[in-house]
Amino acid sequence: MSLGALLVYFAILILIPLWAQMKVKSAYSKYSQVPASSGMTGAQVARKILDDNGLYNVSVEPVKGKLTDHYDPRAKAVRLSEENYYGHSVAGAAVAAHEVGHAMQDAEDYAFLRFRHALVPVANFGSNGAIFIIIAGMLMGAMNLMLLGIIFMAAAVLFQLVTLPVEFNASSRAMQQIVSVGVIRNNEERETKKVLDAAALTYVAAAVVAVMELTRFILMYVAMNRD
Repeated sequence: MSLGALLVYFAILILIPLWAQMKVKSAYSKYSQVPASSGMTGAQVARKILDDNGLYNVSVEPVKGKLTDHYDPRAKAVRLSEENYYGHSVAGAAVAAHEVGHAMQDAEDYAFLRFRHALVPVANFGSNGAIFIIIAGMLMGAMNLMLLGIIFMAAAVLFQLVTLPVEFNASSRAMQQIVSVGVIRNNEERETKKVLDAAALTYVAAAVVAVMELTRFILMYVAMNRD
């Protein structure tokens, strides 16, 4: 690969995630200023959907930071950033419903979520250590070591790919729930979907970048084996 092509490649790797983050921040900033017609806070939205689905054992808690919202399967807790926990916006309702979607997946033992949890240990190692193993293998001319690093990286990439159906399913559940329980009205569905779609872009971008990097190292491995 020429220097010019290499520079373009790395520019793409940087720009794709940045573009996705900008889309998320733009959508969230816009719709966090739009009050939900129900007047419910993010915490109330989460609690309402949880209770309507019989998930009384799942708590709803505030957490510091911006867009730090997440579901903790170990603690059985939906944690919402303080802005969404206490706020009454369309964006806050969308985020709260999305995290409850993960709680519903956990309660149903959703297959992709279970598979993703099983991948966590090897994926964490692959994300943090695979590149060093690959580089060491390249520098030492140890093809088996390089291949081992690629395998660990592949596990991390698989984790990214499995995350996609988990996130899309949570967003789908979110839309269904906030409409069915009356959290949003018909004219707010489009706005809510924009928030959820923008958030999904970050996961798509991460998966694209991961696949690109894995492909690059596989091609390098194949080329070095031919020499």
